[in-house]
Amino acid sequence: MKQLNYKEQGNGDPLILIHGLFGNLDNLGLLARQLENQYRVISIDLRNHGLSFHSEDHSYPLLASDVIQLLAHLSISSAHIIGHSMGGKVAMAIADQKPDLIKSLIVLDMAPISYPERKHDAVFAGLHQVIQSPPKTRKEADALLATSIIEPGVRQFLSKSLYKRDEFLSLRFNVAALLENYHHIIGWNNITPFTGNVLFVKGENSDYILPEHQNNIMAQFPNAKAHIVSGTGHWLHAEKPETIYRIINRFIEKVGKR
Repeated sequence: MKQLNYKEQGNGDPLILIHGLFGNLDNLGLLARQLENQYRVISIDLRNHGLSFHSEDHSYPLLASDVIQLLAHLSISSAHIIGHSMGGKVAMAIADQKPDLIKSLIVLDMAPISYPERKHDAVFAGLHQVIQSPPKTRKEADALLATSIIEPGVRQFLSKSLYKRDEFLSLRFNVAALLENYHHIIGWNNITPFTGNVLFVKGENSDYILPEHQNNIMAQFPNAKAHIVSGTGHWLHAEKPETIYRIINRFIEKVGKR
C-alpha cells in the first residue's frame, strides 16, 4: 500500500497539517515550527504533491483515506487536524470518514461547498508552458509561468515545487492528474453532520468563505465557530503567521478544557 510522505517534529498531542492545491508540506512550515513546542506535528504531502506518490485518481474520499491510513501507520488514534484550502476539504472529508479520529478540526479559508468558478486555469496554462519547454534555471521557469500568471507571489509559490532532474527543472506535483480531476477539487459532496469541535478561519479579503456559505457550513458542522482575520487574503497563514498560531492554540486549548 502506498504511503504519503510526511515530516514529524515536536512532542505532545498529535497535530496534522494539510497543505492546499499545488503545495507541499513546507507550505505550513512556519506554523509547524511554532506549534512543535506544544504538539507532535505531522506535516503531510498529499497524493500528487511533494514527495508523495502520483495517481490518476484525486478525490476527497481518496485524499482523506490516504491521511487516515498514514495516521494508522503512525499509531495515532486521535489528532487535531488543520487544513488550508484544498487541505481544508481533505480535513473535512476525514471528519466524514473517521469522526472519532478528530479531537479538533481547523479549516483555513475554505468552505464545504462546490465552487462554481475555475480559479486556476491561468495557473494550469503556465504550468503547461513549463512542462512543454523545460527550463534550466528558475529565472527561465518564472518567465514561462509569467506568460499566463500575472501575480509574482503565485509564481514564487509554484516555483517551490521545482526540482532539478538531469539538466532541466521539473515540477513535483502531478499536473495532468490535477487538471483531469479539477472538477473534484472545486467540487464537494455534503457530508453527514460532524458534531465535533470545528473552527473556520477566514481571510477578511478572501472570497472562499462568504456569508451565503453559512447554511452549508452549519448543516454539515452544526457546532462550528468562525474567526475572521483582518487584512488577510487566502494565504492568511503566510500573511499573519503569529495571529493564525494564536487562533489555533487558543481554540485547541479551549477544546481541551471541555
